[in-house]
Amino acid sequence: MQDPAAIKISKDDIKNNVAAAIAEDVGSGDITACLIDAQQRARAIVITREAGVFCGRPWGEETCRQIDPAITLQWLADEGSRVEPNQQLLTLEGPTRSLLTVERTLLNFLQLLSGTATATKRYLQLLEGTDCKLLDTRKTIPGLRAAQKYAVRSAGGSNHRMGLYDAFLIKENHLDAAGSIANAVRQAKAVSPEKPVEVEVETLDQLAEAIAAGAQIALIDNFSLPLTAKAVALAAGKIKLEASGGVDENTITDIARAGVDYVSVGNLTKEVKPLDLSMQLQSEI
Repeated sequence: MQDPAAIKISKDDIKNNVAAAIAEDVGSGDITACLIDAQQRARAIVITREAGVFCGRPWGEETCRQIDPAITLQWLADEGSRVEPNQQLLTLEGPTRSLLTVERTLLNFLQLLSGTATATKRYLQLLEGTDCKLLDTRKTIPGLRAAQKYAVRSAGGSNHRMGLYDAFLIKENHLDAAGSIANAVRQAKAVSPEKPVEVEVETLDQLAEAIAAGAQIALIDNFSLPLTAKAVALAAGKIKLEASGGVDENTITDIARAGVDYVSVGNLTKEVKPLDLSMQLQSEI
């Protein structure tokens, strides 16, 4: 399992995200903003219309930089902080045309990442009083995985693997192709002995095989609560357990209390509801 500090978001990740977003929105140019005098300058504020957790400053800063370096920002909310309805999050100053052009791309990044952080915080609150860690998954918006995983961490969650390259997760189809858990784990350790090996199991017998094979983590998929308790007893410090499948706000607390080490939730990034934000021009300057 990844240490939350282990996955770094590169400047290139952010630049590429922003460049792609601007290309699809601005294209050959913002023809409506051209109706405004090129010399006019203005001030704007971004507010939230609902409570949540704020996230996305690096993407906001890069969006303004790529649209127009003359835009200046003053952040009024800390990354990962709780925000309340009508709270001001940042102010912007610069050419009015540029502020109008940057608005949608800026808000799209801040809304999405704040929504991801808000969902993460909500699930974390349901884990309070347990030792279970909350993990994200690879069920992310295409092209924005690094950004969404950053948002999960900003709210206090932990990251699962970033992709198919940084950790082994041997699932049902892999096992069918490899022939057995023992064979799959043995090959994984031969290919990249330094990388963690996790095996998806569907029965206690498979969990016992994963332990015997030397896997570090077992993904117990769609286990009932009684079966989860038996898996915890069988693992008994010999292997870490990650619970997945059927995990939502109604079930996560009981699953964590059963004693698993991790619980992964695809809905953190898959069904995220963006935070409702608004940008308002205040005045000419």
